[in-house]
Amino acid sequence: MSDTLKTVPLNDVHQQLGAKMVPFAGYNMPVRYSSDLDEHHTVRRAVGIFDVSHMGEFRVRGPQALDLIQRVTTNDASKLAPGKAQYSCLPNQQGGIVDDLLVYMLAEEDYLLVVNASNIDKDWAWIQQFNTAGAEMENISEQMSLFAVQGPKATAALQSLTDADLSAIPYYSFVQGTFAGAPNVIISATGYTGAGGFELYVPNAHAKQVWDAVMTAGQPYGLKPIGLGARDTLRLEMGYCLYGNDITDTTSPLEAGLGWITKFTKDFTNSESLKAQKEAGVERKLVGFLMDGPGIPRGHYPLVNEAGESIGEVTSGTQSPSLGKGVGLGYVQTELSKPGSQIFVQVRGKNLPATVTKLPFVPGTEEV
Repeated sequence: MSDTLKTVPLNDVHQQLGAKMVPFAGYNMPVRYSSDLDEHHTVRRAVGIFDVSHMGEFRVRGPQALDLIQRVTTNDASKLAPGKAQYSCLPNQQGGIVDDLLVYMLAEEDYLLVVNASNIDKDWAWIQQFNTAGAEMENISEQMSLFAVQGPKATAALQSLTDADLSAIPYYSFVQGTFAGAPNVIISATGYTGAGGFELYVPNAHAKQVWDAVMTAGQPYGLKPIGLGARDTLRLEMGYCLYGNDITDTTSPLEAGLGWITKFTKDFTNSESLKAQKEAGVERKLVGFLMDGPGIPRGHYPLVNEAGESIGEVTSGTQSPSLGKGVGLGYVQTELSKPGSQIFVQVRGKNLPATVTKLPFVPGTEEV
């Protein structure tokens, strides 16, 4: 791995906008432009644009494409039709997760896989080893920019930039076409915030043109650029998993609450042992919890029971801007995973009470 930080195509634009840049997943990325709190509320109440061009994109084409995707992912990609997307994950052979991803069906025998930036090389190598039948694979990560325009005013802010009726695109569906004068843009009703909106996959040559157009069209709606700091608090309020924190090479999709994307109607990597795990029941589960009083849970803080015995650790935690309370995710023993269960977070030597809560913490505008 190179120590040199990669940059997204609009790196200079973010610096001109006054973004604080930090290393993230091997890229120099904007973490905030103003304040995390302001940016979070902008997305929940109005609309914001994130540059997430560090994400990876693989094209998988040809008569063997679906078979390969079915082999390496847990969800059932045979249910997709052109214009539809699904959330899925790549299981490993030890019961854990190589990565979580989105699978887009662009056309018959033509798919786009969108993977996490930190896992681009790992995922490419993983999928390639199963490509024994010769599906055509192309890593287009360096050719694509990705902007997430999220918030309740996203549709209104973007509609003038395209002929497509944005309000008619169902959740986890997409259209392809001209956007802000740029050809071959995928306009996808997906996101990682629970606030509604779209993700725009744009060829790099048109990235600045599209960004500038969105910034201008969004101005009357209060649109602002948003960094990774607010992205994390927004996704956490929804209970969405972050790879490397809440799901890893050692967490099972069933433990992580991803049984809904784990379809045993087909064979996939390690499906037999995951099926056995489902039948036997998991010993630990990923839960959301709300602090009962003051205190902010942070990643790796110990979770204990009433007797002070270890039951797990926090995988993600923050102060929820929407609730004004500490919220977190973590794995606990199954008997303590029911909503209403009392657990304790060790914060600087003190065991602070928390309550296991049904996710999401904050109601989203999106439904799968």
